[in-house]
Amino acid sequence: MAQQDVRPRIPDVVPAQPAPPERQPVRRSLVSYVLPVYDEEDGIQAFHTALAAALAERPEFDYELLYVNDGSGDGSLAILRDLAKNDERVRVVDFARNFGHQIAITAGLDLAQGDAVIVMDTDLQDPPKVSLELVDAWRAGAEIVHARRRSRQDTAFKRATAHLYYRVLRSSTDVDIPLDTGDFRLLDRRVADELRKYRERSRFVRGIVASMGYRQTEVAFDRDERFAGETKYPLRKMARLAIDGMTSFSTAPLKMITRLGFVVLALSLLGILYALAMKFFRPDITVSGWTMMMCVVLFLGGTQMLSLGVIGAYIGRIYSEAQGRPLYLVRDVIGGDGDR
Repeated sequence: MAQQDVRPRIPDVVPAQPAPPERQPVRRSLVSYVLPVYDEEDGIQAFHTALAAALAERPEFDYELLYVNDGSGDGSLAILRDLAKNDERVRVVDFARNFGHQIAITAGLDLAQGDAVIVMDTDLQDPPKVSLELVDAWRAGAEIVHARRRSRQDTAFKRATAHLYYRVLRSSTDVDIPLDTGDFRLLDRRVADELRKYRERSRFVRGIVASMGYRQTEVAFDRDERFAGETKYPLRKMARLAIDGMTSFSTAPLKMITRLGFVVLALSLLGILYALAMKFFRPDITVSGWTMMMCVVLFLGGTQMLSLGVIGAYIGRIYSEAQGRPLYLVRDVIGGDGDR
């Protein structure tokens, strides 16, 4: 009789199955809007409503809305506080005083956390829906997307001067500044981080961005009229911005002084030759001479004053940068993590 195996049977070892990896939530891209505000109480609510409606069409993104109150003297801040209270996407940066449009853009860029940052004004001249076209161009691979004005609803004088200025600036600088573009544009996160390193006080943001390189493209749009109020860029401020743009990216004014100096020298030599000729060939009528003397003195005096003014503009920029003062002072940050 065969002997029975009485040893206990060892159960088969079943290898443990690894636990399925936890599914990580898909991170959605964050798009930040930098929105300078200066005395826009009549139009802020309408702008925010239009922007919110446009963003609702693209729910695949998260949004951050950074309103920068540039020392408004009207009721803009109260409206912005109300927006921050009712919309968790809104943050309000309240300046201690008015520092200017370009500095307000800089402050917004300093605080923006998005994968893409869009800069636009709040007067509804830049349609909010166009900003989504900038996002599409960014997703297609562009790192800087300029919004180019195909048409604009401004006075004939402003259209003509803007048209002339952009072309003169482009022809006199080594930077390829896109024509007919303002500050309405999109910046990739990498570009925004690099732009933060530029800290000059007399800022021309559109020129700085154009000079940075990266992959740039344009989206054309039709610029609308202001929704309410008056333009915050009257002729005086436009002239100041134009001077900042010219002196920031071009030494053409200094070169023009040199050329003007040669022209004045040539005219002076012609005047001397004329005076000598009259002295020797027509001594009977050389007694007066007063008209020529006055023309020469006034012409040279005007040329010298113009030259000193251009040189002074550059020296003033050097003085301003040498002071090393902060670009802006923030009184309060309202909404989001900065709520106080």
